[in-house]
Amino acid sequence: MAAKKIAFIGLGIMGLPMAVNLVRAGHTVTGVNRSSARVDALVSEGGLRGGSVAEAVSDADVVITMVPDSPDVDQVLRGEGGVYDHAKPGTLVIDMSTIRPDVARELAAAGAERGLRVLDAPVSGGEAGAIEAKLSIMVGGAAEDFEAARPVFDVLGTTPVLVGPSGSGQTVKAANQLIVAGNIQLLAEALVFLEAHGVDTESGLEVLGGGLAGSTVLQRKGRGMRERDFAPGFRIALHDKDMRIITDSASAAGVAIPLGSQVAQYVAALKNQGHGGLDHSALLKIVEQLSGRDGE
Repeated sequence: MAAKKIAFIGLGIMGLPMAVNLVRAGHTVTGVNRSSARVDALVSEGGLRGGSVAEAVSDADVVITMVPDSPDVDQVLRGEGGVYDHAKPGTLVIDMSTIRPDVARELAAAGAERGLRVLDAPVSGGEAGAIEAKLSIMVGGAAEDFEAARPVFDVLGTTPVLVGPSGSGQTVKAANQLIVAGNIQLLAEALVFLEAHGVDTESGLEVLGGGLAGSTVLQRKGRGMRERDFAPGFRIALHDKDMRIITDSASAAGVAIPLGSQVAQYVAALKNQGHGGLDHSALLKIVEQLSGRDGE
């Protein structure tokens, strides 16, 4: 695979390990981030310091954005001094953030007017998936642009899939976050149930994981939930944002998501209690509160 010049904007929990994997694959990766410490970490792995967005993207073949929310992506891409003002025509612009599908469609159209090839390509797999390069990547955009970006996706994940036109990647990601939140909620309920009956939860989760109840959520989150270790792999505050995308998009389409709406309220409640910085597996706290077992 020919090495690419890649500008990577947003070196957070997910972005930094993704950028590092691209460096290790032989690409020239220039990092831009609000916190200079994260750029330092990329530089220590062989990446380059980007300075401004304009400087980083001006000669890039590929621009990747990985920032928190729709307004952040809009500002980075369409804002003054942003990507669309300074990337050369033909540049692949890949937004790997999780944002609203309608915003993704607007940004793709605006980029096309500048001669840019824009893909929405949100990911699933959490911090571990980013570090291990085992992300699932759901992509919206043109087939030829997906094929051009495929070598980059293959470095970052094991399942890059073109799911439809612009905005489709974000729609599938919303569905992913709906399933993940529901799965975590039910795992939390199962754990509190097992504990209440005095079951050894380590062996209990082991046998559950070998049957139809097994899941990636159980494998990756079960131990931390058992031990009440909620160090963030994916923060409650971000999942709250994602659940609002889901509920808004479902409402706009006239789709009922009764269970998802309930879990969205639990996620919002945790954030409102001041737990936005915890991992989303901290949904266990809500189950404990509702069960009168909080603090046991």
